[in-house]
Amino acid sequence: MSFAAILSASRASGDSSGGQSSGGQRASLHFAGQTLVEYQARQAAQAGADRIMILVSVITPALSQAVDRLSADGIAVALVRDMVSMVRDAPRDADVLLVADGAIVSQAHFEAMGSAEGNALLVTDDSRASTPFERIDAGQRWAGLARISPTLLFGTLDMIGDWDLSLTLVRAAVQKGARRVTVSQDDLLEGRVALIETQQQADLVAQAVTAAGASSARARGGVEHYLLSPLARMISPALMRMQVPAMQVRIAAIALGAIALVPVELLWTLTGFALLLVALLLAEIADRLDELALRPPPMGVLAFVTPLLALIGIVLAGSSTLAADLALLLGIMLVADRWRRTGNARPWMIVTPGTVLLLLIVAGLVGMLAQGIRVAMLALIASAGAIILRPRD
Repeated sequence: MSFAAILSASRASGDSSGGQSSGGQRASLHFAGQTLVEYQARQAAQAGADRIMILVSVITPALSQAVDRLSADGIAVALVRDMVSMVRDAPRDADVLLVADGAIVSQAHFEAMGSAEGNALLVTDDSRASTPFERIDAGQRWAGLARISPTLLFGTLDMIGDWDLSLTLVRAAVQKGARRVTVSQDDLLEGRVALIETQQQADLVAQAVTAAGASSARARGGVEHYLLSPLARMISPALMRMQVPAMQVRIAAIALGAIALVPVELLWTLTGFALLLVALLLAEIADRLDELALRPPPMGVLAFVTPLLALIGIVLAGSSTLAADLALLLGIMLVADRWRRTGNARPWMIVTPGTVLLLLIVAGLVGMLAQGIRVAMLALIASAGAIILRPRD
C-alpha cells in the first residue's frame, strides 16, 4: 500500500552560533554528506513513500537546494508552509509516515513502519538515553516515527489551528490507541535512533550510521568484489565524516585514470596499470559514498568513464588485435556487472576490469604480458559462459 511522508523542518538547532552553514535549523544540519532533512526524505522514499511533504516555517536556501537535489533524483517532494497547503497536498486515500524534526532512525524501522497499516507509533521506554524524545505517557516517549491514517490526519488538521502538527498528531494517535512499536535501548545507545539538535550530535550519529551500513554495499564481481569494495567500505566512512562529496571523488578517479594512460603510453606499463587500479578504487569509493547517503549510484555514462579508461590502457599496453578484442568483451562484461545482469553467477566467476588489470600486473612482473592478455581473454570467455549457462533459481 502506497503512503506519503511528512517531515518536520521548523525547529532551530541547538548550536549557539546559529550554524552559518546550517541556516540555524535542525533540518539543515549537515548529515551524511547532505542536509538532515534530505537524508530523512531519502529514507522515506527508500521505504516506499511516493511523495514527500516538508513542513517548514520559513524556506531557507539550504532547504530549497535540498528539494532541488531530491527532485533531480526522481523523489517527489514539496515544501509546505501552512495548514491550508497541507490539507490541499496531503493524500486522502493513503496513510502518511510522520518523521520528527531532527530525528534519525535506522532504515529498518523506516521499512517496518512503511509496511504497516493504520495508526502506529515508534516508541522507546523512558530512560536517561531517551530524554531528548517527546514524552507520550508516564512510561514511554515517541521515537520520531509515526504512521497516521487519513482519517486521523484530516480530523486533526480540521482543528489544529496554530498548534504543532507533529506533536498534535502523535497525541491524537495515542488517544486513538495506535499500535506501538518499541525500539530497544541498544538502538538509542548505539545511535540507530537519535534526536539531533546540534552539528556535533549530527556528526556523532553519522559515524554510527556509516559504520552500521559498512556491510550493506551492493554485490559486485571479481577483484571489485573481493578487494576494491572492502577497501572502499573501510575508507568511505572517514570521507563521509569529512563531508567529501561523492562527485569530487568520482572526478578524481576519472582524472587519475586519464593520467595513468601517460605511463602506459611511455611503456611504463605496470605503473600505469597500478594507477588505473587506484582509479577504479576511487570510483568504488564514490559509489559507496552515494550508497551511504542513500543516493542511487550512477548507472549512466558517468559510471563507465573510469573503467573505460582502464580498457583504453589495456589496448595501449597490448598493441594488438587480441588486446582490442579483450577490451571489447570486457566492456560488455562491465556493463552486465554494473547493471546487475550477470544472472546467478558468483562474484568469482565474473571477470571485471580490476580483475584483468591485476592479472596483467602479475603477468608483467614475470615478463609475460602478452600471455597474460591471452589468459585474460580465455577467462572472459569462461565468465561469459558461466553467466549464460548457469541455471537460474
